[in-house]
Amino acid sequence: MKQRHLGRTGLRVSELCLGTMIFGMGDEAGAHRIFDAFTEAGGTFIDTADMYGHGDSEEVLGSWLKGRDRDQLVIATKVFGQMTPEPNNGGLSRKHIVSAVEASLRRLGTDYIDLYQTHVWDATTPIEETLATLDTLVRSGKVRYLGASNLAPSQLQRSLDLARQHGWEPYTALQPLYNLLHREVEWELGPVSEAGGVGIIPWSPLQGGWLTGKYRRGMTAAPADSRSANSGDWQERDTDHTWRVVDALTEVAEEAERTPSQVALRWLLGRPAVTAPIVGARTVEQLTENLGATGWELTPDQTAKLDAASARPLPYPYDVLHRFRDREPRDD
Repeated sequence: MKQRHLGRTGLRVSELCLGTMIFGMGDEAGAHRIFDAFTEAGGTFIDTADMYGHGDSEEVLGSWLKGRDRDQLVIATKVFGQMTPEPNNGGLSRKHIVSAVEASLRRLGTDYIDLYQTHVWDATTPIEETLATLDTLVRSGKVRYLGASNLAPSQLQRSLDLARQHGWEPYTALQPLYNLLHREVEWELGPVSEAGGVGIIPWSPLQGGWLTGKYRRGMTAAPADSRSANSGDWQERDTDHTWRVVDALTEVAEEAERTPSQVALRWLLGRPAVTAPIVGARTVEQLTENLGATGWELTPDQTAKLDAASARPLPYPYDVLHRFRDREPRDD
C-alpha cells in the first residue's frame, strides 16, 4: 500500500485509512484480526473517535496497540463526546477538550495522538476558544496534528484564517462525507482544502454499502442483511441518479476486472486533495476486498464514465462559477 502525505504536512499515511466505528461491540478478538490484516498489508493509518461505542472503540484499539511499535502507526481520534445532561460532557469548550484528550489517551494506552479531530462544529463555543485549546495540545506534545470533520466551507475557511492570524496550529485534515453518490465536497470544501493544504480523508466512501455491488437496478427493496434495510433509507436512495451511478460502477468494475467497492474507492483516491478514504470492515474478508482498491489505476475513460454518471446539476452560485472557471488566465 502506498504512503501519501497528509495535506501539506510531512506526515505520511497509508492511502487507505481503517475506520473503527463498529469496533468495541463485543468481538475484540475479531477487531484485532482486522487490525493485524490491515497493518500486514501496509496500512498505517487508523481512525477512531471518543464517541464510538462510548469510548469502547478507543479501548479496543488501545488493547491491540500494546506491544506494537507505536511510532510506525498514525492514530487518529476525534473529540466532541456524548451529549448528556451534564453541562460540560460534550462540545468543544476548553474544559471539555482538555478532559476529553486525557480520556482518549488513557483508553488508547498511548502518550500522544497523531491526528486529533473535532468531530463536528460546535455552535455554542467560540471557535477561537476551540482553536487556542487545540494549539496548546500540540505545543504540549499530546497531539501531533489537528483535523476537523463535518464542517461547512465557511467554517473551515474561518478556522484556517484564525489559525494563521494568531499563529495557532492549523487544521491539516478534513473528514467529510464524500463518495460517488455525494460529491458536494467538490463545490467548495475541496477547493478550500486544496488551497489551505488540508488533506481530505472521506468517510462513508461506499455510502453504507450502496457502492459495493450489493444493490442493482430493478431491486424493489434493500437486502435484508443490509445497513439500508435497518436504517430505512431505501426511499431516499431509490432514485434514477442512484441507479445511474450503480450501473456505471458495475460496468467499469466488469471492464477493470475489479469489484464495485474497489472501483468506488479507486475513483476517490484520484480526486483532488484526497489523501485516504476511510474504510470500515466487519470481517477480514471485507477488509481484504477493500484493500484491492490499491496498486492499480482507472483509465481516463473509466474515470470520465464515473464522473458523468455521478454528476448532478449544480445549484447557484456554483453553476455560474463553473461556467466561468475556464477563462484564459491573466497574462500579467
